[in-house]
Amino acid sequence: MKCIIWMAVLLLSVTLVFAQDAVPGEPGVGDSLYPGFGNGGYDVQHYSLEITYAPEDGSIIGVTTIEANATESLSSFNLDLIGFEVEEVQVDYAAAEFSRDGQELTITPAEPIENGAAFTVLVRYAGVPQAITSVAIPVLTGWVAYEGENCPCAFVLSEPDGAANFYPVNDHPLDKATYTLSVTVPKPLEVAMNGTVQAVIDGGESTTTVAEVTSPMASYLTTINIADFDLVEEAGESGVPIRNYFEVGVPDEQRAFFDRQDEMISYYESVFGDYPFDAYGAVVVNTDAGSALEAQTLSIFGVDMLPLDDPFYSEATIAHELAHQWFGDSVSVADWSDIWLNEGFATYAEGLWVEHDEGSEGLDGWIRDTYDYVATEEGIVPPGSPAADDLFNYGVYYRGALLLHALRLQLGDDAFFEILQTWAERYKDSNATTDDFIALVSEISGADLGDFFVAWLYDEALPPIPEMDLGT
Repeated sequence: MKCIIWMAVLLLSVTLVFAQDAVPGEPGVGDSLYPGFGNGGYDVQHYSLEITYAPEDGSIIGVTTIEANATESLSSFNLDLIGFEVEEVQVDYAAAEFSRDGQELTITPAEPIENGAAFTVLVRYAGVPQAITSVAIPVLTGWVAYEGENCPCAFVLSEPDGAANFYPVNDHPLDKATYTLSVTVPKPLEVAMNGTVQAVIDGGESTTTVAEVTSPMASYLTTINIADFDLVEEAGESGVPIRNYFEVGVPDEQRAFFDRQDEMISYYESVFGDYPFDAYGAVVVNTDAGSALEAQTLSIFGVDMLPLDDPFYSEATIAHELAHQWFGDSVSVADWSDIWLNEGFATYAEGLWVEHDEGSEGLDGWIRDTYDYVATEEGIVPPGSPAADDLFNYGVYYRGALLLHALRLQLGDDAFFEILQTWAERYKDSNATTDDFIALVSEISGADLGDFFVAWLYDEALPPIPEMDLGT
């Protein structure tokens, strides 16, 4: 009897010590530009989203289930969620307390979560998503409602922090996870979203589409699009299944811009390495979106991003978003200040596509035009130091691309393309930084290029490009 009492006292003592050691998770992941983005204390492994959409008022009913691992002992933790009425929260199938402060949903489980423990969170919520204008970009992001040709419709374009406006999430690319997406819509609406479709379930007056995202994905790349779509599928020579969703009313001339996607995939595989996911394609919504986005496995375009009077721009935009599947989606930034690793690489991929089509003379012309633009346009900043309120400054795109071309000329094609392929393979499905890239360049080339990177990434003055008379 004394032994039993002693064991009970010991167990209670250990529990009390553990409870005292548990702390609230940080309400931000510590990003250098956006310290409040994301949350600390845990690592999400998988999201299961169940969303029911009501077009008559634009509302959704959502159930999000999150499987995560604690990275410290947690007395409470945060999720990001903008708006909605939260109806219920569970942690490990037990009711949990919760509170709201802006977009921070703070959850206090019935018992503290031990460091290293796997745990499950369920959040039931409902309401009308409110699209946001991020501090980083002056366009509506997140779940955006619009009047389509045949319906009240919606598209999702979330970079950098719009995902939280339609599901509870650790909203920073540093915490990538796999996804199960299940979306129910009334007929005749259809759903286009990331991953590969596992089932389309007939519910009488509605359909439920279920898709799986099997490679880790940054939250801002999640996309769910609801409209009346024409689905065009292709099993091309690249071997990558392609499915394009064109909203009814998108002209044939704009659809034709996507005819070369399979050729683009094959070419980019030859210079970047194997395509990193199990499918690709595009969704084109018949409205102005203000941007295009490289949503993982399914890039999204508004019709305004595909001008009929500028087919070169339209094709370049398609190539750009495809290249992001390697650089941005598979290899993701660890900090938003390193956004040039996404945009500079994808922009240079546009130039590589020109080289594929027109040879070295075509690329030289593209580089000259790009250099002249960067040298003469006001407001372009060095790509390594974008401002929080100007994350997508053209410097991260065009000067970032010029950096890569200058690096290629300095090292030669063999070393340069070995660097790109090693970068894509080494950091596949994970995150990387500018310092990681510089270290890889040094590792493969054997050269000390510290001054080169400082000049291109941080100096106000635009450096010259070796071996090119740019006439500027």
